[in-house]
Amino acid sequence: MKKTNIWTNGLLLLTAMIWGFAFVAQVDGINYVGPLTLNGVRFSVGVLSLLPVVLIFEKGRVGSAERKKTVLASLLAGTVLFCASSLQQIGIVYTRSAGVAGFITGLYIVLIPIACFLLFRHKTGVQIWIGAVLALIGLFLLCYKVGEGFRFGLGELLLLLGSFFWTAHMILVDRLGKTLRSLHFAWGQFLVCALLGLLAMFLFEEPTVSGILNAKWPILYCGVLSVGVAYTLQVIAQKRADPTFAAILLSMESVFSAIGGAVVGTDNISSLGYVGCGLIFAGVLISQLPERTKRHTKE
Repeated sequence: MKKTNIWTNGLLLLTAMIWGFAFVAQVDGINYVGPLTLNGVRFSVGVLSLLPVVLIFEKGRVGSAERKKTVLASLLAGTVLFCASSLQQIGIVYTRSAGVAGFITGLYIVLIPIACFLLFRHKTGVQIWIGAVLALIGLFLLCYKVGEGFRFGLGELLLLLGSFFWTAHMILVDRLGKTLRSLHFAWGQFLVCALLGLLAMFLFEEPTVSGILNAKWPILYCGVLSVGVAYTLQVIAQKRADPTFAAILLSMESVFSAIGGAVVGTDNISSLGYVGCGLIFAGVLISQLPERTKRHTKE
């Protein structure tokens, strides 16, 4: 393996680690503030932290046509991002588990090719459906408690609904972002998400300065590291990385979410639940590897 590949893959793995541990910070943050407050403030911090990156890496004048396209795309993608992140954060209020949130959210990787097949009639191999079945079985085991039976509560439902919005968001980014400057588009949608989050925060919750200050570390982690640092690392690394291997490394965020939850002691996932996590992760890998390899070979 070339030294460049080692460095690139290391950046992608670090990105997945930051994103995975962000679930732990999200669980901790709701001990001090409401879910909408946490989302609104953390995305606002993320917008501020990503601004210097945009100014450094995206120098030069932007034409009015491109600016208009970027604004419209940011409004649409940012609104969907707000829905996805809000459902995820509210779901965490009920599950109180970084691992459960990470693995259920990660189902969007399996859902994307299925959605593209249903919406755009993109060809899908049998591996996609095998991966989907494995992920579904894994989700069942993750929600099954020995002696209690299958318990798919409101938190799990909200996280699952959120994964559908994450799927829609990824498809929108892929479709809208091909002709736009990636950092401008990312910053724009984060700004829209932050503004909607702040609006929802004041409409549906009663935020306090003391509560926000008490949640400063989770907010700073999710805002600065998860948005500003991790997204920058992803942009830099994916320019040189193999798409297939990049997808596999980034999907490790769900594994890191479970590790982080276990280390800090906030997760109560059973041994059977961890088997379910393994099946979900196997489904993610199986559903992605053949399709991405095939597409990369054609390119």
